[in-house]
Amino acid sequence: MLKHEGFATAQKVKLSFLGVGVMDDAILKVFNDQNVEFKRLVDKEERSQGTYNKYITVYNHLTEFIKERYHREDMAFRELTADFIREFDFYLRYDKQCAHNTVWIYTMPVIALAELAIKKGLIRDNPFEDYEISMEETDRGYILKEDVEKLMMCQVPHKRYELVKDIFIFSCFTGLAYADIKKLTRSNIQSFFDGHQWIISRRKKSDVASNVRLMEIPKRIIEKYQGTTRNEFIFPVPTNATCNTHIGKLVEKAEIITEQKVTFHTARHTFGTMFLTEGVPLESLSKMMGHKNISTTQIYAKITSQKISKDMDLVTPKFKAMEEAFMMAI
Repeated sequence: MLKHEGFATAQKVKLSFLGVGVMDDAILKVFNDQNVEFKRLVDKEERSQGTYNKYITVYNHLTEFIKERYHREDMAFRELTADFIREFDFYLRYDKQCAHNTVWIYTMPVIALAELAIKKGLIRDNPFEDYEISMEETDRGYILKEDVEKLMMCQVPHKRYELVKDIFIFSCFTGLAYADIKKLTRSNIQSFFDGHQWIISRRKKSDVASNVRLMEIPKRIIEKYQGTTRNEFIFPVPTNATCNTHIGKLVEKAEIITEQKVTFHTARHTFGTMFLTEGVPLESLSKMMGHKNISTTQIYAKITSQKISKDMDLVTPKFKAMEEAFMMAI
C-alpha cells in the first residue's frame, strides 16, 4: 500500500485484508454518487437540469470507455494514470466524434473527480495533472443594434409570437439567459443604492451573481406582463423549443439577415456585443452577465473588433482615389 499509494491507514489495511469495500473509491461509483447528490439540488431547483443531463452523458461515456478499453466494470482511483485521461480524450474525439469544445466540456467533470478523490484522501497525487485542454474560441451569434430596433418595430404575424418577441428583447437589454428569465420573480426586482431598479439574481447555470440595472425598455416589458402569471414569476415563459421556433419566424418577418441561426440565446450574446460596442467597460459587462472569469467576457471584445474590421473593409474602397492621388504626390 505504501509502495503503490504512498500512504496507509489502519482502516484501509483492515478493509484490504478482509476484501471488503475495496472498490468504494472507484471512479464510476464516486461519479454516480455525485450525480445522485446533484439531482437532489435539481429537484430543489437549485441547479440546472441541463447541467445534470451533461453529467449523466459524461458518466455514460466514461462507463462505455472503461468497458471497451479496460474490460472492467469500474476502476479504482489509484489505478488511474495520465494515459487514462488522454485515452478518454481520444475516445471522445474519434469513437464518439465529439468536437474539441465538447471534449473540453466532457473531460472537465472527470478531472474534477480526481481532485475530489484527493480531498477525500483516496489518492495522494492527481493522475491527470499533466493533461491540458482549453476551450477554443468560436464566433458567438448576435444581431446588431439596428436589428434589435427592427425586431422591436416588427408587427407580429400572430398574437402568440408577441410574448416571445418581448422576452427576447428583454434578454437583449439585460443579458439574462432563457433559464434565468424563466425563474425571474418579483423579488428579484429591487431598488438599489442609486435609486434605480435592478435585477438582483444568481445565474441558474453557474450560481454566480448577476446584477443588472433596468433600462426603460425592459422595465416597460415587465410592466406589460404584470398580473399575467398566477405565481411570483414575472413572465409566463414558453418552452425553449417554442421560443426558438417563434424567433426564427420573427427574424424572417423583420427581414434580419445573419450569418448564423438566431436562437433565444442569441439575445444574451447581442447584449454582450451591443453594450460593449456602446462603451460599457469589460469589467462591468462581466459582472452583469454573471461570468465566472473575465476571459469569457473578452470573447465579446474580440467579436466587436472583428465587426470594426469588417466595417473598415467596407469603407476602405471609398478612399481608393484619395490614396492613389496621395501616392502620386509623394
